[in-house]
Amino acid sequence: MDERDLAGLLDQVKAGRMSRRAFVRRLAMVGLTAPMASQLLALSGVAMAQPKSSYKPTKRGGGGLLKVLWWQGPTLLNPHFAVGTKDQDGSRLFYEPLARWDRDGNLRPVLAETIPGREDGTLGADGKSVTWKLKKGVRWHDGQPLTADDVVFTWEYARDPATATLTSGSYKDVTVEKIDQHTVVVKLSEATPFWADAFVAAAGCIMPRHLFADYVGAKSREAPTNLKPVGTGPYKFKDFKPGDLVAGVINTDYHMENRPHFDAIEMKGGGDAVSAARAVLQTGEFDFGWNMQVEDEILTRLEKGGKGRIIISRGGGIEHIQLNSTDPWTEVDGERSSLKTTHPTLSDPAVRQALTLLIDRDSIEKHIYGRTGAATANFVYNPERFASKTTRYEFNVDKANAILDKAGWARGADGVRAKGGKKLKFVFQTSINQPRQKTQAIVKQACQKAGIDLELKSVTASVFFSSDVANPDTYAKFYCDLQMYNTGMAQPDPEVFLRRFLSWEASTKDNKWQGRNTTRWRSKEFDDIHQAGQVELDPIKRAAMMIKLNELLVNNHVVIPLVARLGVAAVANRLVVELSGWDNNTGDLANWYRES
Repeated sequence: MDERDLAGLLDQVKAGRMSRRAFVRRLAMVGLTAPMASQLLALSGVAMAQPKSSYKPTKRGGGGLLKVLWWQGPTLLNPHFAVGTKDQDGSRLFYEPLARWDRDGNLRPVLAETIPGREDGTLGADGKSVTWKLKKGVRWHDGQPLTADDVVFTWEYARDPATATLTSGSYKDVTVEKIDQHTVVVKLSEATPFWADAFVAAAGCIMPRHLFADYVGAKSREAPTNLKPVGTGPYKFKDFKPGDLVAGVINTDYHMENRPHFDAIEMKGGGDAVSAARAVLQTGEFDFGWNMQVEDEILTRLEKGGKGRIIISRGGGIEHIQLNSTDPWTEVDGERSSLKTTHPTLSDPAVRQALTLLIDRDSIEKHIYGRTGAATANFVYNPERFASKTTRYEFNVDKANAILDKAGWARGADGVRAKGGKKLKFVFQTSINQPRQKTQAIVKQACQKAGIDLELKSVTASVFFSSDVANPDTYAKFYCDLQMYNTGMAQPDPEVFLRRFLSWEASTKDNKWQGRNTTRWRSKEFDDIHQAGQVELDPIKRAAMMIKLNELLVNNHVVIPLVARLGVAAVANRLVVELSGWDNNTGDLANWYRES
């Protein structure tokens, strides 16, 4: 970051377009500590932040209707089938885990009485057991009591291969036993340093045994409750129109005192990120807008409408390009991008290296994401202890050309490089939103200069992130050469996040394309290090393993990290919310309220 960039950020803070917290976090991403950032603010004459209102809700309900806008509307309401954050967020209106992550990466109890710890023995000293004690008196929306039987059932449900849940990786290697009606113990086969996975946050929602017991395995998609949820959450199900509307009414029997604040909630879907930002910041039609994938310049202009402000949260979100390791154009046994194939041209390391050099990350950050994203060479960049210090990114068209020349990829009459009858022509897909289409254009222009032809494909977001197994255009099927989207960690630890590159996590027809490894890249070295990291209790050694995994991905050009994506939401001026970069936007929904 140069002096002009720093001055620009300070000007945004002075003008009220960026919070002090956002400024400190932005500088932390380039290596400046919080005290240094605060000193810069003081030297620049930026006033201290005004104290927030001390108002807190003193009763349940009374807040009227909460209108929230998810421009990619949820398409299902079963959290264990949710392939994207939109479905996870929609499910969290109704379902809850035992614990959630707050914005600082701390565990907070939800359906659990307390967080397990070594002091009281609920966390085994050998790293092989976790004992959860459930809150007493919690009821499902139909009046049935929540018990340990529901927790055990959730484990059985999620781990069953025939059920084909997206969360199976969190449950398949543990055993869950009931101690009494309000206590379960999670037994781990080996010492496990990061135990807060099963029953925690996005992957941890508890399912009602009495409603799902008949729909395990092959019948899992037939459960009526997949579309009409019955949970323990702050709102009860009222209506659902996939991709369009999720509606709920207050749960008057909710287990948290004086919560929730609102009498009803409507989660509207559809449209695009810009129109969603406008509906909150400029017109005030909605109270909250999810995932503002909008150029920073536009957000700044819309904030002048005076109806709302932007809230930025820092987690592990990364906008990245994936390179297909399999052949998306050859069908084997009714399946494209089959593990029985290899990509005809991207299997050449020289091609992958050249593509990495053709990404102008600095331009993408400066001209598209601004304060909402920072260029990075790392797939894992946060928390800082897991970020590699050796990786570098470079934009160099000349070097890319030299690499391709040396590898024997010669330009044809049409300017496109080829070798052995195979051309460097790729289909590059992503979802439809303005920043992504602009990023595609930047990448395409650079690739043209190196003799690589990109066909740009834009897919409606609700289709691209769909869980419909019959849909050929989902990112999970990856029926093209390159694809781009944002993904992130659901917890402040990269072990679970990095499972998406394990060989046995490959997305295939056999697992209904629910496997997390959409690149289909397979590496024994990666698998072995990841497995070792799962049982390494020394935090320093384990962090080194996680860093090595990131470096294998980056240096083998399995993915090309673009920008560290900060969580960006549009929030009405009077709405008080706490957003965590480590959990769903709706993970703390019960505590949202509107200031009087």
